[in-house]
Amino acid sequence: MEIVRTVAGLRAWSRAERSKGQTIGLVPTMGALHAGHASLIEAAAGQCGRVAVSIFVNPTQFGPNEDFARYPRSWEADCRLAEAAGAQVVFAPTVEEMYPGSSGAGPGTFVDVEGLGGRLDGAATFVEVPGLSDRLDGKSRPGHFRGVATVVSKLLIACEADRAFFGQKDAAQVAVLRRMVAGLRIGTEIVVCPIVREADGLALSSRNVYLSAEERRQALVLSRAVREVERLVACGERKAEALVAAGRAVFAEESGVRVDYVELVDWGTLMPVEVVAPGALFAVAAWVGATRLIDNAVIG
Repeated sequence: MEIVRTVAGLRAWSRAERSKGQTIGLVPTMGALHAGHASLIEAAAGQCGRVAVSIFVNPTQFGPNEDFARYPRSWEADCRLAEAAGAQVVFAPTVEEMYPGSSGAGPGTFVDVEGLGGRLDGAATFVEVPGLSDRLDGKSRPGHFRGVATVVSKLLIACEADRAFFGQKDAAQVAVLRRMVAGLRIGTEIVVCPIVREADGLALSSRNVYLSAEERRQALVLSRAVREVERLVACGERKAEALVAAGRAVFAEESGVRVDYVELVDWGTLMPVEVVAPGALFAVAAWVGATRLIDNAVIG
C-alpha cells in the first residue's frame, strides 16, 4: 500500500489508475479507524477497481471548545486496517497541504483550533451549503458542516473519485454532501453504507474510546431510542409527534445523559416532518459524560 502526502501525488495516482481503465473509490476519514471504517473500505473495494483512504483530522470542522487536540490518532493501526480492508493508497496530508497559507502543522501535531481558524479564515476558500448546514448537528455545532463541506470538496477534487463512501451514522453530513456535490456539479457519486454496531447495539464511533465503563452502558440509550421508534413504526405508528415523544421517553430513562436533539426529519432537507413517509430519518444526538454521540435510522 502506498502513502501519499500531497494533493498532486493523489491526483497523479488517480489519473494513472484511471488511464488503465480502473474506477476510483474514496473513503474520507479522520483516522482512528474501526470496523465501521473497514466496512466502508470493503464496500469501496467491492465497487471500484482502486481505493484511496484519506486520513486527515480536519481542524475546520471543530469548534473552539471541541476535541480536536485530543481526537484519537492511531496512524500505524489505521494503515494496517486500511490495507487489510482493501485500500491501495492512504492519503495523509498536512494542514498546510489542505489549507495553503495556514500554520503548516504536520500529521499528529495538536494545533490550537481557535488560533488556526483565525489564520485560516484569511487564507482559505470555504464551501458552505446554506440551510442544511444549520440543521441537526449543524445547529448544535455552528460552522461544523462548513468545515466538512470544505474538506470533502477538496478531497473529491484532488482524488477525482468515481464514488465516495460514507456511513449512514453521519446521516446529516451525508445530506449536506449530497446537496454540495449536486450544487457544485462534482462528478462523484456519494455512496451510503449501513451503520455498523457493537453486539449490544452501540453504533461504532471513534469517540467511543472516550467513554468510561458506566458511560459506555449509558450510551446504549441512543440505540434503544432508535429501536423503539423503529418498533412503533413497524406496529403502524406514523405520527412524528408521537414517535419523537417515544424517543424522548427512552432518553428519560438515563438521567446522566444530556439530550442534544431527537428529531424526525426528511433526509433530503433535514426539515421536520409531521408524518412518516419514505425517506424519513429519525436522528438523535446526546452527551454521555463529556462525549457527544449520534445515532439514527431511516424510517419508512
